[in-house]
Amino acid sequence: MRTLPHPEPEDIRIDTVLAALADPIRLRIVSQLADGHDDQACIAFELPVSKSTSTHHFRVLREAGVIEQRYKGTAILNSLRMDVLDSCFPGLIDVVVAADANARLGAKSLGLAEKNVVET
Repeated sequence: MRTLPHPEPEDIRIDTVLAALADPIRLRIVSQLADGHDDQACIAFELPVSKSTSTHHFRVLREAGVIEQRYKGTAILNSLRMDVLDSCFPGLIDVVVAADANARLGAKSLGLAEKNVVET
């Protein structure tokens, strides 16, 4: 079975995690997984970027230790490494996801459209 490399808990660094979460696309992925949508295939995420850019974002999250990716047949399933992250940085993901949800609600209540993300 093919496997993908993931950092060990002791190798996960706060600066790498925060850098991974700073991107709005990656934050959207983490928020969707945090909403209880574990084990989602990459194609299940409706992201406004190309497939290759999407692959890059998933790789950054995996290499930072934020998500776990595993193969199931030809699909790659994604899940949030909540237990590992909470042991390394208690409450970090909860706070970041809550802040993202509040920002989205605030934008909706003001009648603002979701910010367009331009692929780089």
